[in-house]
Amino acid sequence: MITKDKVVQFHYTLSTADGVQIEDSRKGEPMAYLHGHGGIIPGLEKALEGHGAGDHVDATVSPEDGYGERREGMQQRVSAKYLKHAGKLRPGMTVNVNTDDGPRTVTVIKVGLKTVDVDGNHPLAGQTLQFAIDIVDVRDATEDEVSHGHAHGPGGHHH
Repeated sequence: MITKDKVVQFHYTLSTADGVQIEDSRKGEPMAYLHGHGGIIPGLEKALEGHGAGDHVDATVSPEDGYGERREGMQQRVSAKYLKHAGKLRPGMTVNVNTDDGPRTVTVIKVGLKTVDVDGNHPLAGQTLQFAIDIVDVRDATEDEVSHGHAHGPGGHHH
């Protein structure tokens, strides 16, 4: 049963509220996370609580329990030199940038010769999300996993 300090492996399909599929993990390894440690969005963690291996869970996650509401003022113009690592930039593309608060994923809005306009909102901010989840495995976490705050091994973190 999924409770705090359990490592959970699952496959999922993620869709928008109107049914447009965004991701499907079923072609690769199942995702793994350490339950109760903030490794997945809060609404998904709540939906999985108490379920076990072999269960199918359909979950609707509101923006408040997902990636938050879209916030105004998150658009910014940055020097293109800070995004050279991302290759050829196109509007709509997501890239990682280093900020004073650590790495952040931003969405490219407009590409100029020397500057790039980006949006710091998570690409799924403001959206109600639909998850179709198949729980593959639930096990006790190791002491290392609990002390590190994440799952290790396939589908989890690799040191």
